[in-house]
Amino acid sequence: MMSRLTDIIAPSFYGLHNDIKCNKYTHYWLKGGRGSTKSSFISIELIFGIMKNPGTNAVAIRKIGMYLKDSVYEQLTWAIDILGVTNLWSAKLSPLELIYLPTGQKILFRGADKPKKIKSTKARKGYIRYIWYEEVDEFGGMEEIRTINQSLMRGGEKFDVFYSYNPPQSQRNWVNEEVLNDRDDRMVHHSTYLTVPQKWLGEQFIIEAEHLQKTKPSCYEHEYLGVVTGTGGEVFDNLDIRTITNSEIDVFDTIRLGIDFGYSVDPFVYIVCHYDKKHKRLYIFDEIYKVGLSNKAAADMICKRKKYQNYIICDSAEPKSIAELRRYDLKVCGAKKGPDSIEYGIKFLQSLEAIIIDPVRCPNTKKEFYEYEYERDNKGEFKACYPDKNNHCIDAVRYALENDMSNRGIEIRSRKELGI
Repeated sequence: MMSRLTDIIAPSFYGLHNDIKCNKYTHYWLKGGRGSTKSSFISIELIFGIMKNPGTNAVAIRKIGMYLKDSVYEQLTWAIDILGVTNLWSAKLSPLELIYLPTGQKILFRGADKPKKIKSTKARKGYIRYIWYEEVDEFGGMEEIRTINQSLMRGGEKFDVFYSYNPPQSQRNWVNEEVLNDRDDRMVHHSTYLTVPQKWLGEQFIIEAEHLQKTKPSCYEHEYLGVVTGTGGEVFDNLDIRTITNSEIDVFDTIRLGIDFGYSVDPFVYIVCHYDKKHKRLYIFDEIYKVGLSNKAAADMICKRKKYQNYIICDSAEPKSIAELRRYDLKVCGAKKGPDSIEYGIKFLQSLEAIIIDPVRCPNTKKEFYEYEYERDNKGEFKACYPDKNNHCIDAVRYALENDMSNRGIEIRSRKELGI
């Protein structure tokens, strides 16, 4: 016997369930903090929807395919169990898929890091009605989402697309700005753990939440309530996030290359950009961004890309890594770091007329520049220094432009001039 939905979804989702049942919207954006059970709700809706609507199928998508099994796949198998219909479903691991046995309907799993595989996704029977983007803020932006939707939303009369995420801190993050745009076929739903029965979460969850609320209220608001708590002090107000076309890249003649090393925790970052000195415009159009990447693997990835004659300027704090890259036939050298080089480099970037970043080619660079903010002290005042976190791409860009930086011609803008 199937479980009653009111027994397994939090009260905050009752109205949303009715909207889905009545086909009120197409796009459902579910945001919230820890323990809000938004992913649990979506997984139940997908299983319930497929069983109620013959001829429909679903695709669950993560930005990185390797995370599918331990997240959305496990979440959906949980939903099958909690609904009490385990005997009606078959769970396969290779390839990852869930099959509704009475009809053969399927839930497929795809990683956006393999776009060709998504583009070729087809349902053998019926059509793909349900699409779920888990951790949608990890994607590069709406251009990437639209491309996927255009590939999947075909051949049916009704679609239900779910987007789940914990709101990033910065209001400038693309997903926080996207949900502010009005669309008649879109529903934005915000939930928190406060509307979830405490027995579902457990006593320790509540203890941890209340402790953070007392000790770090701002962190609590962001992590548990899903509040956008960015400082409002954006470091870069000269960003232009747009597609950089192949025709533009073909005529770029001032290429700059930079590397910021990382391995176990921090990412290895390789940046390719073009600096238009005359118009003071920087175009960032290629990146490698990967955690756990060895120097050999990084060199192989760089060598497979377009080759440039320029030296790659690297973080000079890693002389052994630089020497190793040289052994792999890369033209590399260490950055000449001096006093206040970080501050000077960021001020140089602030002084440019525009920093143009392609969000599809360089999603991580776009994210870092867009969300880089001045920090506040305990009195709420902006700190005088630049934050040294979430800035690996920014560092690689600074290294790449080292030889272009000079005191002449740079207009350094103060915080007062920036309005902060």
